[in-house]
Amino acid sequence: MNSSDTDPTDENVTAELARLRDSIDNIDAAVVHMLAERFKCTQQVGHLKANHQLPPADPTREASQIARLRQLAENAKLDPAFAEKLLNFIIAEVIRHHETIAAGEE
Repeated sequence: MNSSDTDPTDENVTAELARLRDSIDNIDAAVVHMLAERFKCTQQVGHLKANHQLPPADPTREASQIARLRQLAENAKLDPAFAEKLLNFIIAEVIRHHETIAAGEE
């Protein structure tokens, strides 16, 4: 078979890959928009904390959120360790923003 021959199986696979990748792209866009909304809310929290001299980090809240997210991940059949790593990354960024706000740099 040379490259000018068409294999219907290959066309089906290519079409299915395109369909799945379109779905992935849509999900990625939704994730970005959801993260943007989340950070808008956490920026407001940062300003509220700064205005009331509250610390940028809240270890009790963070631990509660991690436990909650791990349970959500388990229920969704997502690796809870991955979910925890993702949330820890997000929390670190939020705390960085809160520290910047508290320092009056924003």
